[in-house]
Amino acid sequence: MKKHLILTAFLFSSIFCQAQYQPNWQSLDQRPTPTWFEDAKFGIFIHWGLYSVPAWATKSNADGFGSGYAEWYWQRLFAPNLKIHPEFTAFHKKNYGDKSYQDFVQGFKAELFQPDDWATIFEQAGAKYVVLTSKHHEGFTLWPSKESWNWNAVDVGPHRDLAGDLMKSVRAKNLKMGYYYSLYEWFNPTYKSDVHQYVNERMLPQMKDLVTRYQPDILWTDGEWDHPAKTWKSEEFLAWLFNNPTVKDNIVVNDRWGNDTKSKHGSFATSEYGHGGTDNTETTGGFQRPWEECRGMGESFGYNRNENLDSYQTGESLVHQLIDIVAKGGNLLLNIGPAADGTIPVIMQERLHEIGSWLKVNGNAIYGSRKWAKAPAYTKESTLYFTQKGKNLYAISRKWEEVITVQNVAKPSKVSLLGYKGEVKFSYKNGTLIIMTPPVNPSNIPCQYAWTFEIENAL
Repeated sequence: MKKHLILTAFLFSSIFCQAQYQPNWQSLDQRPTPTWFEDAKFGIFIHWGLYSVPAWATKSNADGFGSGYAEWYWQRLFAPNLKIHPEFTAFHKKNYGDKSYQDFVQGFKAELFQPDDWATIFEQAGAKYVVLTSKHHEGFTLWPSKESWNWNAVDVGPHRDLAGDLMKSVRAKNLKMGYYYSLYEWFNPTYKSDVHQYVNERMLPQMKDLVTRYQPDILWTDGEWDHPAKTWKSEEFLAWLFNNPTVKDNIVVNDRWGNDTKSKHGSFATSEYGHGGTDNTETTGGFQRPWEECRGMGESFGYNRNENLDSYQTGESLVHQLIDIVAKGGNLLLNIGPAADGTIPVIMQERLHEIGSWLKVNGNAIYGSRKWAKAPAYTKESTLYFTQKGKNLYAISRKWEEVITVQNVAKPSKVSLLGYKGEVKFSYKNGTLIIMTPPVNPSNIPCQYAWTFEIENAL
């Protein structure tokens, strides 16, 4: 009996150990991406921190990487690699004199921050997940990190757990919530003198604290480019994360875990302002990965007061980008940059409202959909896009046409225009579907910017 119990325990232990992810890419890459992420399609990125106080950058990233990113303010005061623009240095001297970046903490008060209001805005925008910058490259944390003593939002500035408060409000709306975390820090003396000590004593404890404290659904890392994944101990951390019982079933991570991991490892691949992902064909470890495009509404992630109306994408343009990305199998992570007082600029609220209004009508073609394998190749001139869900095909037209033609489909059981209650006529012959767009007028047109035909049982 004793031998039997020992053998049973041994077998159970062996099976349990085999089920665990090991600290190497071969093992980690076997973990499938939780399906909620690929179903979600639309998320909100939030860049908010001390850089929201000066809230200023030159208007174009053409001057060098990060030159139009307001969240890179501190780095631009010192870094020649960002091709410092005279306009930038003149702005700082005129408005802040000899003030250091650290002095901006006095202006980062978040006195008007209402996390419930933020969460309502995100919900009404049709977003399914939210990613907040818990710590950007300057090292200031939005939660009470003991590794960032006196350089976090609880010890100084707002004196509030901004990351935790937003987490509660977002999850109360049944949205997924996660955090952006910068692996490196520009001016951390330990990082600059001994990266291994920095990783062991600051970076890893902070990331584990974030996970343990809040159980996020997403961990979105950045600032990985200085070192390979081995230096960051990414494999060891991800094994710990994927085996962590509080998050292992839901958490997703991006692919920024070292200067050798982009589009190779992680739950999903990332592109930024169109610099990368075009579809989800990246494969590693024998399975296909989802991808996500992140961008701001203007040229910056952090709030940039130097951007005017012409710097911002229109609501129509953002809806069209969402359609293009989803049709190619991706997610859109659209950024907002709140002000230092905790308010979301009205123009950003308006853009989110416009997207949300479109998604209320057309969400069936977006959420839970996948790209259609038989879709024609998309170009900049394309106006007709496709998604599929089960046996249904969705044809999304970015231009109002009198006739929509769809090739390579079975005869549908029904065709309808989402948001329109009337009948939609169609004809079918030899794999070609011709849809006659119903006559509409301003009183019964279902939405703006793009229109979706649901083609039932055509696949």
